[in-house]
Amino acid sequence: MACGAAREGKSDTAALELLPSAPRKMNESKTGGSQNPTCVFCRKNDDCPIKYGEKKTNEKWNLTVHYYCLLMSSGIWQRGKEEEGVYGFLIEDIRKEVTRASKLKCCICKKTGASIGCVTPRCKRSYHFPCGLQRECIFQFTGNFACTVCNNSDIFQKEMLRMGIHIPEKDASWELEENAYQELLQHYEHCDVRRCRCKEGRDYNVPDSKWEIKRCQCCGSRGTHLACSSLQSWEQNWECLECRGILYNSGDFQKAKKHTLPSTNVGITDCLLEESSPKLPRQSPGAQREDLLRQGSKFRRDISTLIIELGFQIKKKAKRLFINKANIWNSALDGFRNHNFNPSYTIEIAYVNENDHFGKEQPGSKQEFLSLLMQQLENSPLFEGSLSKNLSLNSQALKENLYYEAGKMLAISLVHGGPSPGFFSKTLFNCLVYGPESTQPILDDVSDFDVAQIIIRINTAATVADLNSLLNEYYNYLELIGCLRLITSLSDKYRLAKDILVYHVIKRVQAPFESFKQGLRTLGVLEKIQTYPEAFCNIFCHKPENLSTKILSDLFTVHTLSDVQALGFWNSYLQAVEDGKSTVTMEDILIFATGCSSIPPAGFKPTPSIECLHMDFPVGNKCNNCLALPITSTYKEFQENMDFAIKNTLRLEKEENSHFIGH
Repeated sequence: MACGAAREGKSDTAALELLPSAPRKMNESKTGGSQNPTCVFCRKNDDCPIKYGEKKTNEKWNLTVHYYCLLMSSGIWQRGKEEEGVYGFLIEDIRKEVTRASKLKCCICKKTGASIGCVTPRCKRSYHFPCGLQRECIFQFTGNFACTVCNNSDIFQKEMLRMGIHIPEKDASWELEENAYQELLQHYEHCDVRRCRCKEGRDYNVPDSKWEIKRCQCCGSRGTHLACSSLQSWEQNWECLECRGILYNSGDFQKAKKHTLPSTNVGITDCLLEESSPKLPRQSPGAQREDLLRQGSKFRRDISTLIIELGFQIKKKAKRLFINKANIWNSALDGFRNHNFNPSYTIEIAYVNENDHFGKEQPGSKQEFLSLLMQQLENSPLFEGSLSKNLSLNSQALKENLYYEAGKMLAISLVHGGPSPGFFSKTLFNCLVYGPESTQPILDDVSDFDVAQIIIRINTAATVADLNSLLNEYYNYLELIGCLRLITSLSDKYRLAKDILVYHVIKRVQAPFESFKQGLRTLGVLEKIQTYPEAFCNIFCHKPENLSTKILSDLFTVHTLSDVQALGFWNSYLQAVEDGKSTVTMEDILIFATGCSSIPPAGFKPTPSIECLHMDFPVGNKCNNCLALPITSTYKEFQENMDFAIKNTLRLEKEENSHFIGH
């Protein structure tokens, strides 16, 4: 840290920012040049008031100096009045300081004239002011600076001086212009969200309606229609992405809040309702549901915005993962477990083939890799069930810590632009959000046929005798899982069925669940899910909506100078595919162009595009999400070529990937 000269009196017009970014290397000026004289201290001819203060020249004494070079010099004080010398620094004092500095070498550029000394008494380093800026030294103003505006002038001024911020005396030049504050009388009225839903346009604003524009509560310079950000009323707070990124990185972002899950009446669980926690006052199911909805409205947010917020953590520093498409799972596992891997680094994908002895690499699509990885995860033995899955109990996977890795993979995939998981059961999702103790499973969560039959038989027992007979039949099993209980009435069957259900779906997989949950905390994903469960439930428990002609037409942007006829063929082809008149599907087209079968919650990066080329068959570039359409003379030829290329390309890729047996 460098320290400057003390100065009495008022401040001048220049301003200094703390820790500016390193400036470009400055050229030395030639001494004696009358057109652009050099500073007697730093010997630079740069004229940049923001960095170096105003450059002042005393023609009588043929002396030029940057104000900050003068102000920060360690061996000079302001002994004159404001109008004397240079800002009250007498000429004779300046000359003495120049003489003193001529004997001192700058520790950065190694040239003499370094008039600024380090604040540490034992340190003998000296600097030129511009050289110090280049190395991001902190320069502090010390002494008696007066602020005539602030009521807390003493506290404010001392803090500014300590931080190295110089306060100018005169008004800024723009404040003196006519109608300088006119724009402050105008409200910002423009919708800036990524997908504006208003058909009248982004500038459409109707007060007291869903198309009223709400401005960012932090900066006020960005806006959104209430409907475009799912805001229920004007009173709800809203921040733009830029401000939300600053808030997120500052650590002040709202921490996750857990909510009590209301009991639900579904199927066999009509009589298997979870008791209220003894720590909470007992509420009726209706009151609990209303309370949850009130809480949910506070946290209702658009899922794409939430994932974009999580993406603010991603740094520009890149980490390359070498992925074998025939063994996606193990390739990803090796990459994520590497000690050099950081989940907040930008991910780059290089596809490799272990059978290729030349070690060739091919650039790969990150979103395609994440899509393939999520497919592997969904079909892995870590989960059980058909469509809606719960965690399984796999002792080998638990031993190898694979449940943690699975949660980590899922978190990384979401933050880095991967697809919606879409295969969680509501029970598994509720356990993550509200806790296993507040979650009641249902019969559909039981994938083991024998266990499901036991629960059904117990729940449908007609008499106490039938129930006791079932207890004797399944005595060893019930004793093993800790669900053996004394039957005194027929209603005891509901408690018994519930105990078996809770054990099999929740308690049995407690260790895998805790491990999976820890992995899902990667990059703050679990906390985000717990804060906004409504938004995340849609992508965890439901598959994305089916693709349509309109969705794909809106998704792909058209490059300029594209062939008009080919684009007409393209629109007709999409309609034919949607109507089932083609051998390919909408998902096939998207996979061919991007590597993904659905649109990720945060959208594609880069945005999918279309171009028309003079070729026989279409080409999909998954790294750039670009689809090149063939230019043909007839629509029939266009459709046949599209069908042939897409169908055969995906078939070959599927055959290559099918070599992986399992993990």
